[in-house]
Amino acid sequence: MATRNPPAQAPQQQARPARALRGAAISFRADPFLAEDPAATLRHWPDALIRLEGGRIASIGDYSAEAAAGLAVTHYPDALICPGFIDTHVHYPQLPMVGAYGEGLLEWLERYTFPAEMAFADAAHAARVARVFLRALLAAGTTTAAVYGTVHAASAEAFFAESARLNTRMIAGKVLMDRNAPAALLDPPGGGIDESAALIERWHGRGRQLYAVTPRFAPTSSPAQLAAAGRLWREHPGTYLQTHLSESPPELAWVRELFPEAEDYLDVYHRAGLTGRRAVFGHGVHLSEAEFCRCHATGSALAHCPSSNLFLGSGAFRLPEAKRRDRPVRVGLGSDVGAGTSLSTLRTLGDAYKVSRLNGTRLSAVQAFWLATRGGAEALDLEDRIGSLEPGMEADLVVLDLKATPLLEMRMAACGSLAEQLFALMTLADDRSIRATYVAGERLHG
Repeated sequence: MATRNPPAQAPQQQARPARALRGAAISFRADPFLAEDPAATLRHWPDALIRLEGGRIASIGDYSAEAAAGLAVTHYPDALICPGFIDTHVHYPQLPMVGAYGEGLLEWLERYTFPAEMAFADAAHAARVARVFLRALLAAGTTTAAVYGTVHAASAEAFFAESARLNTRMIAGKVLMDRNAPAALLDPPGGGIDESAALIERWHGRGRQLYAVTPRFAPTSSPAQLAAAGRLWREHPGTYLQTHLSESPPELAWVRELFPEAEDYLDVYHRAGLTGRRAVFGHGVHLSEAEFCRCHATGSALAHCPSSNLFLGSGAFRLPEAKRRDRPVRVGLGSDVGAGTSLSTLRTLGDAYKVSRLNGTRLSAVQAFWLATRGGAEALDLEDRIGSLEPGMEADLVVLDLKATPLLEMRMAACGSLAEQLFALMTLADDRSIRATYVAGERLHG
């Protein structure tokens, strides 16, 4: 299995005057799910000065006129600066059919998703959707995502080309499927692996682009294709593996029928060599204790997709069990789309809180913002580059407007602590609260 990501490449920036952002800011020291005092894991600067240089954070500290001398300072009052949001599971080709009505997972795929994905045989269509999708991510404050294309290589080409133009740190891959899907969406024997290998050579490690080997889910890949995907992943150190796992009860029953030799759903992937660091499994709603233990032991990550699970009625992900201190699993947050209802991380956090209440637990605001930032970076094995406001980190930032709406402004006035402010943001805010989004130190939205 691959060991680390390829060497970090500093985002290319033209020379420009030294500059900085000023405003309240937050970042995490440690994982609040694992700490005795979760509040102590969050660092807060009431008035910070964040110096940007060469696409990275050069320094961060308390604002003073002396520290700001000689800098072009952009001031964000009544706002909160935090690391750019990280979406660990999202399907960009599903954007045109988001909000499709009335089906469970398997029926929803047949009725809505597969027909929408057939359109991506047209490279021009893929390019149009990629442009809209990436702009929508930035408008939601999301600066990094693990993204699924379609079975068409052109879908991944279009996505990477647009991401490279914007200089966003993205992970993506073309979907692998060779059975149990419409004929127009099936890879020919060996063809999907060959196309994936070519895309890896073309895009992985190019600028800020990273490749993910992407079997859609076990039922749409033959055992031979899954095994070939495992070999491809091992042959290309630093690449990712992304797929779906244990989303709905009918899906689990189908997997048991197709793979009777496997101990459980995750074992299907494990036997094919598809577990390990930089493997990201979407959903994980109905995992057993043995599967949580295997995720922990192998370093595999889970993408919690609460909006999608609520919308399709798939079930409620058991986040506290996943993060249990004696065998914690890396967990990030996923918008999913189009089974989810929004690319907004803030709205997704609100749904994550609702799922936690359905499970009889309470997701705190500190835990939620961890998932959206540093937790997502750890799930993607990118915590050495993104997810924190620290010197040397890539300068991907989001500025949250604390007075974006009259209701939010009123609620903020009643907040007595930072935790209350964060909770108000994750339950009341939406894309209107994204005052600015910075990618490698450049403001691309706001």
